[in-house]
Amino acid sequence: MKKIFFSIALLGSLSFSAQAQVSLVNPVPHSVTAQNGVFAAPGEWQVVAPKNAPAFVLEALKEASPAQVSKSTFTVTLGTASDKTVAKVKKFIPKKAEGYYLSVTDNGVVIAGRDARGLYYGVQTLLGMMHEGQLERCQISDYPDVAFRGSIEGFYGQPWSHEHRLRQLDFYGKNKMNVYIYGPKDDPYHRDHWRDAYPAEEAAKIKELNERAKLRGVNFYWAIHPGLDIQWNDEDRQNVVNKLEKMYDLGIRSFCVFFDDIWGEGAKGENQAALLNYVDDVFVKKHGDVSPLVLCPTEYNRAWSSDNSAYLKALGEGLHPGIEVMWTGNSVVHCIYNEGMQWINDRIKRKAYIWWNYPVSDFVRDHMLLGPVYGNDTDIADMLSGFVSNPMQYAESSKVGLYSIADYTWNMEGYKDMESWEKAIKDLLPSEASALRTFATYNEDLGKNGHGFRRDENHEIAKICELASQGDPHAVLELNANSTALGAAADRLLQSKKNPWLIDELRPWLVQAKVVAKYGQTVCAMKSALDYHWSNDQFVDLYNEAKALKKEMYDNENDPAQLHPYQTGTKLATLRFLPALNKLFALQVNRYNVKNGTALEPSSDYTPFHIESTVPQLAQLPLVANGSELKVTPSNEVIKWAPDSYFMITCEKPTKVAGMDFNFGQAGSAADYSFEIQLENGEWLPVELLHYGADDPVIHTGNELGGKVVKALRVKNVSGKELQYYFRSFRISR
Repeated sequence: MKKIFFSIALLGSLSFSAQAQVSLVNPVPHSVTAQNGVFAAPGEWQVVAPKNAPAFVLEALKEASPAQVSKSTFTVTLGTASDKTVAKVKKFIPKKAEGYYLSVTDNGVVIAGRDARGLYYGVQTLLGMMHEGQLERCQISDYPDVAFRGSIEGFYGQPWSHEHRLRQLDFYGKNKMNVYIYGPKDDPYHRDHWRDAYPAEEAAKIKELNERAKLRGVNFYWAIHPGLDIQWNDEDRQNVVNKLEKMYDLGIRSFCVFFDDIWGEGAKGENQAALLNYVDDVFVKKHGDVSPLVLCPTEYNRAWSSDNSAYLKALGEGLHPGIEVMWTGNSVVHCIYNEGMQWINDRIKRKAYIWWNYPVSDFVRDHMLLGPVYGNDTDIADMLSGFVSNPMQYAESSKVGLYSIADYTWNMEGYKDMESWEKAIKDLLPSEASALRTFATYNEDLGKNGHGFRRDENHEIAKICELASQGDPHAVLELNANSTALGAAADRLLQSKKNPWLIDELRPWLVQAKVVAKYGQTVCAMKSALDYHWSNDQFVDLYNEAKALKKEMYDNENDPAQLHPYQTGTKLATLRFLPALNKLFALQVNRYNVKNGTALEPSSDYTPFHIESTVPQLAQLPLVANGSELKVTPSNEVIKWAPDSYFMITCEKPTKVAGMDFNFGQAGSAADYSFEIQLENGEWLPVELLHYGADDPVIHTGNELGGKVVKALRVKNVSGKELQYYFRSFRISR
């Protein structure tokens, strides 16, 4: 066999002070045999590869260091199991798809892949190992636990930019993720206008994404979502195939069909199975180079199904065996457990393909999710066919979670959530890893939400917060120090120039973090003012400053200049840190009142509007006051309104209302609801609801609302039956 010889110079500016280098690799390899420590990575190397070596593998090495020089005594030998270049180590290659064997000695490196992608992953391990300028003498035997690993751009809200998607694909290749599913809900050609072809400019971008994906060893899946208005007839069946053919012509070879978050005719399992089978027969099998279809069903979680679900039975018994079925777990947002996997696999007659709704934040858009990835069982690798994460609309920030999801799906039993998170932070912003870590610890939890999915927050200060809220002097000093550290971290990150993609996304929360930190310092100072007998005026000044800072937090959340599109605020530290400070504030104010016979308000909260609802899916939705408008964050799922259930907004102070409208996604839905307002005297006044047109889904209010001063507004299901509608918008003009 003819061999290719060429040389590549490594970066000469790398530091040579690092520790053992396998620890830098992500995901964590399955088996590492270390030998005699580390040595400085060579300044150049010679690559020996078969003539037919995969181009994307060779390109990965070239991208590591583009300069090429003459032959080197340090050799990197590449090959797959069938190549003579690695025949001597063939027996060491794991007998699993995408597996690889890597050996590092002082004289060179041998990378042998089970297949082309395994070889590529071996190269990524080599590049990751030498990231800080050293190599470790070792042998590595490695392979993925889960066949399909990656992400799905399936959130509601601002889709990722083209540049962000390209960066994501680079990140996936580096971290051995092999799936990217393109399915943003707000792409009209994916969902609302699924029959229509992409305009030329958009089509060119998708083609470029697919080419970048191939260069990174990633399967680019394009998803179609026809369920909103599909007609179960030959014409629309062919419309689906025609659209997939258009995408095939762009180079796409992997496809998904989504039927999530719909109801009515489009949600029938027998019809969905028949459509997927038809596409499988006339499209997938026709071409021969198309991956197995992936279906996102309407009943995509256990909470929306039943033990004897006719829908899941229709899929399990009706779908062709090779078609994959997606699943989010025991509810829409839920960790994945062994028992739950057994439950769904028994019903769909195949291994479920997990769509994990984390770190997606489209239902808690006022939170940034930067915490560790934990909670999924580590003994389920053989029970699922794939595992993809639905991330945030903030692509760069999502890499904190995606880094660990790559680690988890590659080596479940070896996965350690905190160690993986620490590495993720350092990987994303190495120059300011300490500051990012500090900031991230206050951006872990989701806050109250309709799905009931919560995370911890800065567990390292749990005891400090508990004791400080009770006035413990030492704990208050520690709490003050943590407040100072949070403010300093926010300042450092705001000034950082190393990853502008990340800092631009985090900026509103960084600005808010500085206010939270100042509030913490002020509240802690209030205790000092009492303990050390400062003047009453000094205490009252601190009191007023703390109240003003709480007002500033609220203003930040409602400042259009601070908000990204689709965002409804900037909350952080809401699980542990701020509650502890609020309790400490109240404790000190009560001490002051008792001492001085005053009646200062012991609450520092500034929350002029509240949501109350007997509809669980709506009760925890974020609400934002933007100028003259009061908006409720849309919900992304079908809302189930029980008979007589209601949704209400209450006002701390009587508020003048100019008008309002809301959109439940269905023309004629106004007839199912009543709307009333509570006046200043406590009287409830009914207000007419109407649509401006027969096909208009937006519900408007009658003229009797305009100019009224109200204490509350309430929408109620008066149909006498359970209703299923969307909750696409809810807006009040003041």
